Amino acid sequence: MQGKELLTCLNTEKATKIFKGLYGAEGVEDAISRYSSLIEEYTRNTQEWFPESKFPEAGKDIRVFSSPGRTELVGNHTDHNHGKVLAASIHLDAVAIAAPRQDMKVFYRSRGHDDIEIDISDLSVQSEEKGTACAMIRGIAAEFSKQGIPIKGFSANAESRVLTGSGLSSSAALEVLIGCIFNNLFGEGKLSAIEIAKIGQSAENNYFGKPCGLMDQTACATGGAISIDFNDSSNPNVKKIHFDPTEFGTYLCVVDTKGSHSDLTDDYAAIPSEMKSVACFLGKTVLRELEFNTIIEKANDIRNALGDRALLRALHFFLENDRVDLMMNALEKIDKAMLMEDRQRLFGSFIQQVNNSGDSSWKLLQNIYSPHYPKEQGISLALAVTHNFLEKNNTFRGACRVHGGGFAGTIQAYVPINVFSNYIRLMESLFGPDCVTVLSVRDLGVTELDFS
Repeated sequence: MQGKELLTCLNTEKATKIFKGLYGAEGVEDAISRYSSLIEEYTRNTQEWFPESKFPEAGKDIRVFSSPGRTELVGNHTDHNHGKVLAASIHLDAVAIAAPRQDMKVFYRSRGHDDIEIDISDLSVQSEEKGTACAMIRGIAAEFSKQGIPIKGFSANAESRVLTGSGLSSSAALEVLIGCIFNNLFGEGKLSAIEIAKIGQSAENNYFGKPCGLMDQTACATGGAISIDFNDSSNPNVKKIHFDPTEFGTYLCVVDTKGSHSDLTDDYAAIPSEMKSVACFLGKTVLRELEFNTIIEKANDIRNALGDRALLRALHFFLENDRVDLMMNALEKIDKAMLMEDRQRLFGSFIQQVNNSGDSSWKLLQNIYSPHYPKEQGISLALAVTHNFLEKNNTFRGACRVHGGGFAGTIQAYVPINVFSNYIRLMESLFGPDCVTVLSVRDLGVTELDFS
């Protein structure tokens, strides 16, 4: 579809329906403006925006792609040991206007970021690209090539509203977005959401250089609220469930404590490493191959061999797995319950497990602050103040926990709508303006949007 034609389509009933599904009724006008701007920028064939050498296809076969961020509801640091997770894709997304090229160059422009221009005719790992978006794109291209999909380059103009450093998986959103572009431009859309997620994970592990699990990519690719069981990591079991806390007068939000994630790689890497060291000590590869009682029985031996923290993190793994089942069970019963009294009670059970997850991450997993920077404890402060706020308001609908990888960054909170403005003022007094972001669940995962 050409640019002018696509711009016209954005003002149709079909586009309005698509935007309502992605961003809610209140987000339609903003979405039309946002997408129009990206398309106009793409098709403006001038030296200022898109030099002919970089965007030779401007105004021709333009396609539109969207990839959501994700929020982890429970299952903190369990996926890398083949555990269970409850997660949900969110309305904050990355959008790309893209078109295929006839050469092997990828040109990717995203607002607020440096332009990316790489040649994917060479798909080998480039050591100097480690930790960059170039590495992700090259790694994703390599995975498609391994699967026999004859890819070429593409040009894209993009914008991401997935907050960076927030635990909302901006990197995973980008990975599955790039994967979806390759899949639909050159692979006829044949790969499933899970297959695209696996490609993103492989690129992040092997090209980007980060030992991540598969949870982030799976949640961004699949869409909606989902439970994921990674017992068979090559074929994770994914199950969708309805989830909307506003039905119970509660907002789900994240609070950015403005902590830096720099120099925390070793802290992140130590968690899966220590968990797996416990499994290895007991003759297994990952903790999922063991039972909780076995860990308890061998606790003293584990302490002596590996130290207390490795043992505590292993205990967190099993208890967090159980919480995934309990929270999923509560949501399934809420779906079936007819009486509001029963639904409220079940939501209260769900909320209690959220708090339990937060306590476990704080006490057992120990990813609330870095032991290397004990003076920097923004997450600890946010959790403590939020707990106090919720207790003072005497509500069963409130909870909080660390969000994402931890050590710095964000917390996740469930706050009653009737006191939410007070909560915002409290958090902003500590962490600055706009530190609180309300999240809503998006049912659609990574996708190409068809406005025709």
